[in-house]
Amino acid sequence: MSDLFNKLLIIRSPGVGPARYNELITRFGSAAAVVEMLGPAGTLRDSICREMDRADKLNIHYISDSDDLYPKRLRAVKNHPPIITARGNIETLKKNAVAMVGTRHATAVGMQFMARLACDFASNGYAVASGMAMGADTAAHRGALRGANNSATIAVLAGGADYIWPMENESLYYEIIERGVVVSEMPVGFVPLGTNFIQRNRWIAGVADKVIIGEADKKSGSMTTARFAMDFGREIWAIPSHPSDPRSAGPNSLIAAGDAKLCTGASDFFNLSEKMPLEKNISQKNESENYLIDKLGAMPVSESVLAQIVKKSVSEIKRDLVVLELQGLVRKVDGGYIRM
Repeated sequence: MSDLFNKLLIIRSPGVGPARYNELITRFGSAAAVVEMLGPAGTLRDSICREMDRADKLNIHYISDSDDLYPKRLRAVKNHPPIITARGNIETLKKNAVAMVGTRHATAVGMQFMARLACDFASNGYAVASGMAMGADTAAHRGALRGANNSATIAVLAGGADYIWPMENESLYYEIIERGVVVSEMPVGFVPLGTNFIQRNRWIAGVADKVIIGEADKKSGSMTTARFAMDFGREIWAIPSHPSDPRSAGPNSLIAAGDAKLCTGASDFFNLSEKMPLEKNISQKNESENYLIDKLGAMPVSESVLAQIVKKSVSEIKRDLVVLELQGLVRKVDGGYIRM
C-alpha cells in the first residue's frame, strides 16, 4: 500500500483534520502505523480508490507537504493541509506568490486596476493567487495571464480541483490550467459548502508572500483573507477607494488602522524605470479586434455608439466583441463595453 494512499486514508477519515492528522503522525511515527491503528472501513478505502482513479483520468496531482512542490509558504502555516491536489502546470507552485482578492461586485475601474497590477506582478516572476470568484478575483487571474515572461496564476478552490465554480468562469478555469494551476485541499469531485470558502480564503493568504486587498466591504471574504494574512505575518497592501462607496470600507479601514500599506500601483513594488513589466502586446491580436480595443476604456461604450465610432454596423462588431470578451480583453457591463 502506497504512502500517499495511507495519508489519504487518514486525512479522509471522519473527524480527522490537519491538526488531528499531525497529532497522529507524531504519536505513531508513520502513516502506515496510524492506518493500522485507525482500521479504516472498506467503504473509505473504496472511496479513495475511486477518487484517485478520477484524479488520474483528469491529470490531477496529489502533493504531500513532504514533497518539494508543496508551496513553501503554506508549509510554514500551522495546521496546513497535509495533502493538496493540483491541476495544471504544477511547477507554478515553486514561484513566489502574491495574493490578490476583492469583491465579486467590483467596479469596472477597480477590476481594470486589479488586472493591470496582476499583469505587472506576473511579468515580474510572481504567481498571482486568488479564488476564481467573479469580479476582482477574475480580474486578478486574467490580468496575470496577460503578463509577459511565462506569467502564471494560482486558483485556490473551495471544492475539489475538478469542481468549476462559478460556472461563468468555466473558460477561465481551463485557461488557468494551461498557464497556471488550480489547487484544493478537498477531495477530487467534492462540491463545496459555505464553510469551505472561509478555509479557501485562509489558504489564499497562506500560499502568498504578500496579500493585496481590492474593493471589499468590511464583512467580506476578502477581509477574512486579510485577517488570516495578519495571523500569518504576511505583508498586506490595500487599494484605496472612494469613501462614499461601500466597497471602499474594507481596504480603507485596513489602511486607516495601519494594518495595510497603501497600494497605488506597480511602482510600489517594482522599479519600473529599470524593469518595465511588458503586457502581452494587444497589437498581436488581429486587426479586426484591434479596431475595437483601441476605442474602449474605463467608461462603458454601447454597441450602437461603438459601431458609429468605428463606422461599422452593430451586427459587424458583435462577433468581435464576443471574441474579445472570451479572451478577457473587454467586459460587458451596464451601459456597454469596457476595456480590461
